[in-house]
Amino acid sequence: MQVDLNADLGEGMGDDAAMLGCVTSASICCGAHAGGPEVLRATLRAAAERGVVAGAHPGYADRANFGRQVVPMSPAEVERMVAGQVEDAMAAAAEAGTRIAFVKPHGALYNLAADDAEVAAAVARGVRAADAGLVLLGLAGSALLDAGRAAGLQVAAEGVADRAYGPDGRLVPRGAPGAVLHDPAAVVARAVRMVVDGNVTASDGSLLPMAFDSLCLHGDTPGAVQLAMVIRAALTGAGVLVAPFAGPRT
Repeated sequence: MQVDLNADLGEGMGDDAAMLGCVTSASICCGAHAGGPEVLRATLRAAAERGVVAGAHPGYADRANFGRQVVPMSPAEVERMVAGQVEDAMAAAAEAGTRIAFVKPHGALYNLAADDAEVAAAVARGVRAADAGLVLLGLAGSALLDAGRAAGLQVAAEGVADRAYGPDGRLVPRGAPGAVLHDPAAVVARAVRMVVDGNVTASDGSLLPMAFDSLCLHGDTPGAVQLAMVIRAALTGAGVLVAPFAGPRT
């Protein structure tokens, strides 16, 4: 058994340096929904120094809402937005002496692309336009992964241990009661079950069979670093190899 641990970094929130000691991959903000060019380059350099695989984390350029609200855009506009942000991240990575290996959409774009086939296809086209060798990371069982495969991209399935899942396999919206799980012991046990048992318990108590290549660890919540360390130790203790799903690109 093997799984990657990733965190969304470069957003000016949480302790990025400490999280880089816990994860094997980092989805680094491209500077649109948060962060900025200097933060992007600094986070890329820090990831490279820690041997953490870097990914681009594009999202809606809506800093007021942290990219967590859908911005109405045509599929063509989404494609250009994703391609542009990923290309910016690739250029910053080159300056930092490293490479972008994967792409994970952020926030509202991630959630919309999980269900909307047109948006998912637009995201996949944007990634392919930037570099067809990039891996597309998205919610397990989502339309985004289907679109990535159809576009000829390698894809990786992500799970989120501290978020509630609906019976449809989608994340419960953040504003809904119980959407975010706050009990550290429950989150750790859930993370191990997701990888070892290959399923997740939905909000209605049903078991959803899923395979996960990566688990997302949120770095902007209280106690995030300690929780990440405990999750990693628990996975290792359960016989799971914690390693990147995408190797460094040369």
